[in-house]
Amino acid sequence: MASSEQAAIIRTERGLTIAGTRTSLYDVMDFLNAHYPLKLIRDKFNLTDAQINEALSYIETNCAQVEAEYQEVLKTREEIRQYWDDRNRQHLAHVPTNPRKLGQEALWAKLEEQKAERASIKI
Repeated sequence: MASSEQAAIIRTERGLTIAGTRTSLYDVMDFLNAHYPLKLIRDKFNLTDAQINEALSYIETNCAQVEAEYQEVLKTREEIRQYWDDRNRQHLAHVPTNPRKLGQEALWAKLEEQKAERASIKI
């Protein structure tokens, strides 16, 4: 009884989650969709065999609902990534306009030298 309770899937503010963990079913699905072996997924999230089996069983049993929620999660992730890409792009556009601090010329020269060395190395 205790092991089945421990391996249950619950709904939290983060969505469908494996009880007793911070691992969502969507995290597991990311790795399943990337064709990772089950043992690696289990070990990655530090799950028990019962927990990973319960997650897989829940995904299979409620495939349509879980897939719909997963697509929403992917959409939200992409919106968040796009927001931060745009925000960082705006921030980085202003960085070159900031003047360099006085007394750091030697540091900047060394940095430029290192960049040139890395650029000349072709792997």
